[in-house]
Order: sequence, then structure tokens, then C-alpha cells
Amino acid sequence: MNATGNQRTGRNLPAAIGVGVALAALVIGSLYTFKAIFLIVVAAAVGLGVHELVKAFASRDIRVPLPVQLVGLVAMLAGAYYGGPVSLVGSFALTVMVLLGWRTFQGADGFVRDATASVFVAVYPSLLAGFAALLLQPDDGAHRVVIFVAITVASDIGGYVAGILFGRHKMSPIISPKKTWEGFAGSALACVAVGAWLVCWLLGGALWQGAVLGAVMVVCATVGDLIESIIKRDLGIKDMGTLLPGHGGMMDRLDSLLFTLVPCWLLLSLFI
Repeated sequence: MNATGNQRTGRNLPAAIGVGVALAALVIGSLYTFKAIFLIVVAAAVGLGVHELVKAFASRDIRVPLPVQLVGLVAMLAGAYYGGPVSLVGSFALTVMVLLGWRTFQGADGFVRDATASVFVAVYPSLLAGFAALLLQPDDGAHRVVIFVAITVASDIGGYVAGILFGRHKMSPIISPKKTWEGFAGSALACVAVGAWLVCWLLGGALWQGAVLGAVMVVCATVGDLIESIIKRDLGIKDMGTLLPGHGGMMDRLDSLLFTLVPCWLLLSLFI
């Protein structure tokens, strides 16, 4: 069973589980001690993801300034947590201005290509990661982050189990050959169940609110995973890195998390 699972998903399952548990412990431990520690964890993880993207673009002769990207990431996270959505948008806009100005002084050849890639990295992952800080802002922010992480992880686990047991019909053979509609159904069931349970238990919301949150997030998590897959195909790489055994690079772990942040923040802001 393990050998079959590894062949069908391309994962080292024991290593993937070990890394997942370690990351979950780090996130929860930082959330319920001092919130600023969690922001540092986010900055470190997303910063590694930014480095992986910059390195991947460089393999295709696309120049993205890493120092500016990292400073912009920190500014967006801090701005979002201490100043809210307006500061997040302002920090992002300033980051884009600096990126464009930085590239201007390196000549006209390839300007549009490099500038577009630089703005892309500033959005994905940095701007999207800023919504983790917005999610953390309220007094019950730690609970909100736990719900966000738990639903996204449920999507991954539910999809993995259902895909291994029942997966037959490919979702998108060209983009991600291992994804199946049966796996997506497993993800959906897991996300709806976990969302309904945690929103009711941790935030005192209604079961239907948690179910809606889970249903929206499973779609976004799947889209996020497919988007990263097509980025890797376009760049001609299998994984963004090798940092996390059983997962690949940091961006291979962040892809679905990034795409679920915005809808999670919006819906919890509306519901609670």
C-alpha cells in the first residue's frame, strides 16, 4: 500500500507526514505563545519560497531582485498586522515602485520580462501571505489561523487518501497528471467537515458557515496547487526545491495555503 501510494503520488509518505507534523507543531506553538513569533515563522517560510521562485526564474534568465523582494515581504506582513488592509496595499504598492525603479537602472533589454516577473513574485507569494497577518489581527486571530491551516491540510489529506483508494478520472492530465476528480471529492468532504466543526467550536459560528468556508477553500486550494504545477511546467522544473523531504521546496508546500488565505479572511470577517 505504501509503495503504491508513493508511486501514484510521487511522495515519500513517511517523510511527508513527519515534515507536516513538524510544521504544524511550529505553527501552533508560535500562535499560542506570542503572535509576533508566528509572523516571524510566516516571514521565514514565505521568504524561502520567494528565494525558490527567484532562483527558478533565474534558470530561464529572468532577473528578479531578491533583496527588494524580501524587504517588501517583511513590510507587507508588518504593515498588514499593525496597520490593516490599507497598510498592506500601501506596502505592496511601494514594493512594486521600488522593483520597477530598481530594474530601470539595469537597461532596457528584457525590462518588461524582468519587471513582470518581479511584480508577479511580489503578488505571489508576498501579497497573498500578507493576509495571514490580517487573519491574525483580531483577538481570536490564533483560532482563525488554526482554522485556515486545518482546512487546507484537510484538503491535502482528504485528496491524498481518496485519490489513492478511488482515483480513476484525471482532473487535468496536462497540468497535474496525478490529480483526480475522486481525490477532489475527498478533499471537499474533508474540508467541509473540518470547516463546520472548527468554526462552530473555536469561533462560535454556525455549522453552515464553516461548511461554506470549507467548500470555498477546497476550490481555492486546488486551483492554487494547479497554478504552481503549471508554473513549474513552464519553467521546466519538477519541484521548486528540496528543502522539505516528501514535499519538495517551500513553495510546493505553500501553494494551496496562499490561495486559500484571501477567501478565508474574507469569509471569516463576514461570518464572525
